[in-house]
Amino acid sequence: MSLWFLIFLSVLQGVTELFPVSSLGHTLLVPGVMGMHIDKHAPQLLPFLVALHLGTALALLWYFRDRWVALFRGFFASLGGRRNDDGHMMWALIIGTIPAGIVGLVLEKPLERLFHDLRIVAIALIVNGVLLWFGDRLQRSRAHRPPEKLTFGQAFLVGIAQVGALIPGFSRSGLTMIAGNAVGLTAERAAEFAFLLGTPIIFAAGLLELPKLLHAPGQLGDAVLGGVLTAIAAYLSVRFLMRYFEGRGRLASFGVYCVIAGLAFLGWFVLHPQPV
Repeated sequence: MSLWFLIFLSVLQGVTELFPVSSLGHTLLVPGVMGMHIDKHAPQLLPFLVALHLGTALALLWYFRDRWVALFRGFFASLGGRRNDDGHMMWALIIGTIPAGIVGLVLEKPLERLFHDLRIVAIALIVNGVLLWFGDRLQRSRAHRPPEKLTFGQAFLVGIAQVGALIPGFSRSGLTMIAGNAVGLTAERAAEFAFLLGTPIIFAAGLLELPKLLHAPGQLGDAVLGGVLTAIAAYLSVRFLMRYFEGRGRLASFGVYCVIAGLAFLGWFVLHPQPV
């Protein structure tokens, strides 16, 4: 892997993991269009991807560090019988993480088969864009409704939405923001919940494969560089997105992008079939 390709993939992962545009979809589609071949069987690829996930998770943990401290304090207080909003939110995050965690472990191998047909990935990106547009319409129709505390049932429903992101082309943050809007959260609170909910999944994805990174010392330099670049890009992305949704930021803007980009990718790969 060349240095420029490493930098490109690292920054691409850091940005698209948090923007509601599907990081996995872009990581597969963009290099394919640009003629940058990714060898899925290369020994250095998995350690590199592990580092990118860890970099993204660490960026999220750092940005929301004060929030996570409060959540853990509230969680341990709730174990002692003291009810509090932070403890309730922590339990909601735990419950919301369950669906994607279970489905990801059970269907990991079947879902990987979808990676090989980039036309399917492009179609999924188009559908992701349509969902973002409708999700934005839903949120706008509730613009004057006060935010509600998530019930555990609602948190579970948002967690189910996160399962869709296991299919390349669908965005984890986008689907969970849409689901958050659907259960009554404001755009800002839906974005925060989406990023908090995604952190354990992203972090766990890296930790589960961490031994493979440690057993590839020859690839450690590339992996560390990639992880650092991804962390920087992810931190800047989440900082931008939180400010974007604190204002009058709209999911529809990302939806329009996904539809246009998906159609362009689909047209390209129909005309230029990729070898399996």
